[in-house]
Amino acid sequence: MSIQLDDSIERFSARFSKSKKETENAKRSIPGGFSRKTFNYGPHGIFVERGEGAYIYTIEGEKLLDLNNNFTVNILGHNHPEITKALQEALPNGISFGNPSNHEVKLAETLCSRIASVEKVKFSCSASESCITAARIARAHTGKAKIAKFEGGYHGFIDDLAISAHPPHDKLSGQSDAPQSVADSGGIPQYKVDNTIILKQNDLDACEKIIRAHANEIACIFMELQSGAGGIVVLDPDFVAGIRALTKELNILLILDETITLRAHYRGMQHVYDLLPDLTIMGKMIGGGLPIGAVGGQAKFFEVLESDTVQISGTHHGHLLATVAGAKCLEVMNEAAFDRLNSLSNRIKEDLNSWAKLHSYPFMIYGAGFSFLGYAFTHDLESEITTHRDFWNLVDNDKILIYSLEMAQKGYFPVHRGQLSLSLAMTDEDIDGFIEATKEVVSAIFSE
Repeated sequence: MSIQLDDSIERFSARFSKSKKETENAKRSIPGGFSRKTFNYGPHGIFVERGEGAYIYTIEGEKLLDLNNNFTVNILGHNHPEITKALQEALPNGISFGNPSNHEVKLAETLCSRIASVEKVKFSCSASESCITAARIARAHTGKAKIAKFEGGYHGFIDDLAISAHPPHDKLSGQSDAPQSVADSGGIPQYKVDNTIILKQNDLDACEKIIRAHANEIACIFMELQSGAGGIVVLDPDFVAGIRALTKELNILLILDETITLRAHYRGMQHVYDLLPDLTIMGKMIGGGLPIGAVGGQAKFFEVLESDTVQISGTHHGHLLATVAGAKCLEVMNEAAFDRLNSLSNRIKEDLNSWAKLHSYPFMIYGAGFSFLGYAFTHDLESEITTHRDFWNLVDNDKILIYSLEMAQKGYFPVHRGQLSLSLAMTDEDIDGFIEATKEVVSAIFSE
């Protein structure tokens, strides 16, 4: 008999009973029990006591291989000795200053040296903040006000961009080739919604029609080469080249969000696509586990900051400890480290997809093949996800949740919404165990 969702939830909550209780206790002082909605893992969160290497240890005493890694932040795993040492050496000198430090300069220089499109970098405390910075720069540079983004693309919770990342699966979202702007949350003014134009992934004709119709209004287009939060969608290289040509022609800044995809390559995923965007959003891994965000790009776009035409400043921007940890993280993440991570990812993808095909299971591991992968149960064997709406229509979300709940009980912690994030701390044996556990769970889900 196949696994039923209610039974899986019951077993999961029994296994992580202390976390269930702690979630309820936390609701007394924190809305929902935790400050990030994404901490919820199906019925409740899994509370942790510590992390070490590739593993996290829960308050129940469970040891889980971390395939979440704080939603791609912890590319080195937990408590990496080089980062710990760098922070311990920095701490005695002070934590927070109203002065610049050379650690910020070092991290900026590293990013500029690696990413071909980046000549200067402006730091903030999160990628969400850096998206605000990028949009403001684009508006000041072009003199235009509207923003365009792709349906299913997530660029933080800010009002301008929390539009159609998770739109309703109904007529409010419009036709597939002409998606309508829909607020992802209450509290977002309608004028913000109206100021954001939505595009369809991997449909150049549809995008060109919309972009040309609004060319005199669009200041910038936000784009991910592989989307993350709204279902993993990889953009076709020819489609990307076509969008880039349009932005150049029409005086629209192309803002590439590499918050996650920077982990695809030593020089960012833009290098894989031979793409030179105008601005690049960075975050997550570049802070070595501490909060940080950055926008980088050609020097000419930062003239509006240097002339004080555009004002961007925050108390903790360029924070000493975040830049210390970030610089050390990037030092450890040399080209060989990226190659190793990508080889682990490709092994997972190739092994499990060939196995699922052999058994005629509509289950797949998908994505561009770097260390952030998607997993999905689809309604048929031939399903292919090329747009956000494919994810809506082709994926069985109940089975995805069952898989994540069952894997947690076997000692593995994937992202519960259908994603896997690897860390350099993982061994070949860790990957072997994950692959075998996945085969066991998927087989049980499809058992008669």
